[in-house]
Amino acid sequence: MIPSEATKKDILHLRGCNPLAETGRSKLQNQRAVLNQQILRAVRMRAGAENLLRATTNNKVREQVLLELSFVNSDLQILKEELEGLNISVEVYQNAEETFSIPLVPLGLKETKDVDFTLPLKDFILEHYSQDSSEYEDEIADLMDLRQACRTPSRDEAGIEMLISYFLQLGYVENRFFPPTRHIGVLFTWYDSFTGVPVCQQNLLLEKASVLFNIGALYTQIGTRCNRQTQAGLENAVDAFQKAAGVLSYLKETFTHTPSYDMSPAMLNVLVKMMLAQARECVFEQIGLSGIRNEFFTLVKMTQEVAKVGEVYTLVNTAMNQEPVKENIPYSWSKLAQIKSDHYKALAHYFIATILCDHELQAGDDEDQQEKALSQLYDYVPEGLMVLAVLKDKVQRKQLGKAHLRKAIVYHEEALRVCGLCKKLRNIEVLQEVLTAAHKRSLLKYAQQETEDDFLSLIQAPDILPKTEHKIETIAPQFSKVKVKDFFHKLGPLTVFSAKQRWTAPRTIRLHHEAGELGFSLKGGSPVQVYCLDPVCSAASAGLKEGDYIVSVGGMDCKWLGVNEVLEKLRSVGKQPIELEVISCQDTAASLHSKSATYSMGMQKTYSLICLAMDEDKIDQNKKSPLKLPFLSWGTKNRQKAASTLCLPSAVAGSSQTKKKLSPFTLLNTESSLY
Repeated sequence: MIPSEATKKDILHLRGCNPLAETGRSKLQNQRAVLNQQILRAVRMRAGAENLLRATTNNKVREQVLLELSFVNSDLQILKEELEGLNISVEVYQNAEETFSIPLVPLGLKETKDVDFTLPLKDFILEHYSQDSSEYEDEIADLMDLRQACRTPSRDEAGIEMLISYFLQLGYVENRFFPPTRHIGVLFTWYDSFTGVPVCQQNLLLEKASVLFNIGALYTQIGTRCNRQTQAGLENAVDAFQKAAGVLSYLKETFTHTPSYDMSPAMLNVLVKMMLAQARECVFEQIGLSGIRNEFFTLVKMTQEVAKVGEVYTLVNTAMNQEPVKENIPYSWSKLAQIKSDHYKALAHYFIATILCDHELQAGDDEDQQEKALSQLYDYVPEGLMVLAVLKDKVQRKQLGKAHLRKAIVYHEEALRVCGLCKKLRNIEVLQEVLTAAHKRSLLKYAQQETEDDFLSLIQAPDILPKTEHKIETIAPQFSKVKVKDFFHKLGPLTVFSAKQRWTAPRTIRLHHEAGELGFSLKGGSPVQVYCLDPVCSAASAGLKEGDYIVSVGGMDCKWLGVNEVLEKLRSVGKQPIELEVISCQDTAASLHSKSATYSMGMQKTYSLICLAMDEDKIDQNKKSPLKLPFLSWGTKNRQKAASTLCLPSAVAGSSQTKKKLSPFTLLNTESSLY
């Protein structure tokens, strides 16, 4: 859903958000939003037709429904192909400078629907916190503005920071307003980035996982935008892709059962590999940016580095063609990975052929060093050949070099063939130009070595061992570097004033000093707690209880004050009566689901909408365990695999859990339940 003009103007002031920019990227994202709506309508029509087909026994009606289903499925296929076209629109995300490099693949941002927090949060503040909810209208508006701004982040570090700040803010919101025993009526809808199918949940964990995915996606867009013709640009690209891989890996490890295909562990595993492969590709470009000298040891190093790039893209292509990822990964992505694998393997064979054809062993050369360097390139050498003999024998060098050139040409031709088979890739001009130029260069090199007795050469070029001196690994997200303030700070310290805690409504205690004594002591941090209460003092007679929290003194809020500050306020009134507002904690052993979200690294993990089934623990071993609750799901083409369909779970009461201290961020929580 595209934000309205009024909403755009309201959120324009937020740093890291640029909703009014009419860039190719924003237009592409708007097209994605429109396609998502069309896919949603088609999925609903298909679900209705499938339900009617199951319900009717009339043959004529069944024929009509089957015909309608064929049309709907055809429309869905066309829409899916259009969405794939957007996913491979790599030229929109590339750097605007003239470049002669193979395009990199970015991820598109997940789209979402508007969410109105106003009524649910105001009702919860009034009901749970017993406070005037109208005092929090600005805070709720700030939260909604920040969420709206996160739908159009700028493609830079400011955009990343804004998305992270919203992710951290959600940690506060979850602890403040989302109790583990019930829903508060906020429905989150996010669209699958690859299939366009919506996922709806009343669970904030879907929101958090989707925001994490968009952080990773934005890093990929930053990486593809970098200028790959400069050293600094390539360094930034490598860093961005490593950070993207880190965020996606973090998402995979902390949300293991996600409700949509694009965030499934298998898909995230492929995306992480693809981002690391693109980082590796940029490292190779960085090494050769200043030019590749036609020198023996330089070419040996480049051969191993480029062979490593080819190897990682082979692994990416293999992963993309495995179930269940194969059905949902864009076809053009897997073909591009195959093309890059063949292209960089061809370059490796071209470099080693150049070593063998252009560099004869001279009198002043170090034979041992050259033999050692060349031996490291091979796992084995063709039968009848020795590395040192090849270096010394001009005929053998030439024959082995031509064998490598033939293999390079085969790889180049395969890359061009695969590129020609894919319509989307065939239309990317720079890709065709790079592949064609590399192919012609290998053909020219081979033609320069051709002689009449070539038919006698039966040597097959051995495979090249990849090796690299540059380590590429994921960079974990540094959430602690982004400082955020809880929008709902006024509610009080999160350790006490959270959705999991239960307490009485505030009571007013009229306090009289007795011979300069209060009749009780204070302890704790914020808020302070009453202890050592004299049961015969006036405060106890007025209704003060042991363990009460003091939230107000003389009409002044003191939820965030310590013991010394509260005592100072009490002394400042002298012998005059003073009114305190206190609350009493109730039983916090709230009824929770027996199956809560699992944890890794201290953060909750979501359940799949398809896989999740909630059942209660056996409180009494003799008591029969209740049946698992079903979910309402629709729009499934394959109900065994469809994890991106709309599912509305039912809340149930489960076993009790003990009270634990809360942290400001949900990612530090150790106790929460997913419905």
